[in-house]
Amino acid sequence: MTWLDRISLFTTLDFVALGIMLIGWLLIGWRIEHPNSKKLSTSQIMAIFRRKWMVQMITREPRIFDAQILSGLRQGTAFFASTSVLALGGVLAVMGNAERLSGVANDLILMDDPTFVWEAKLGIIALFLTNAFLKFAWSNRLFGYAAVLMAAVPNDACDPECIPCANKAAEINVLAAQSFNRGLRSIYFALTVTAWIAGSVAMLLATFFTLAVIWRREFGSRSRTILLS
Repeated sequence: MTWLDRISLFTTLDFVALGIMLIGWLLIGWRIEHPNSKKLSTSQIMAIFRRKWMVQMITREPRIFDAQILSGLRQGTAFFASTSVLALGGVLAVMGNAERLSGVANDLILMDDPTFVWEAKLGIIALFLTNAFLKFAWSNRLFGYAAVLMAAVPNDACDPECIPCANKAAEINVLAAQSFNRGLRSIYFALTVTAWIAGSVAMLLATFFTLAVIWRREFGSRSRTILLS
């Protein structure tokens, strides 16, 4: 079977659903990271507080409190990175038994999709999980960089290098959080693609639901209102 024959196994609605999902994933990420100045996302508001945190750290003695916060953030990235790897391993294991999966799934949802279709769907889930792992791993490393920069901030607030070092630590901290958020969005959309198993219409509905949830958390949540109050 050629690649053209395999591609023909998918319907036009499958490609439409996949395209809308990918475009939605890219656009929601861009909107969150490049918001309108009059309506900041929760992530951007938290970036402001992260910068304030580094300023407050300058005069805090001792800085154990700051180190504990950063340690907690790194543990969070390590946890999600490990979870992504475990989930990826599970998906790859299922892909190794795609014929059995296709038989069971076709019986459950009354469809007759060939094995390649299921492998392709699982492959896209695997790609999202791989991207999530890479983002979490990079976030963990950036938080490590931030820890080193925080340690390099002079204890003397009058030192001319104090503010520049604190600003560098703040920006690396913000980048680490940005990478972490990107990893979370990849997991959200990996879960969205699982709805494709039930058909293209199911994935379309799952995509709109996922976008609505992310939008609400970033632009319409109660936590955002509290941060702005």
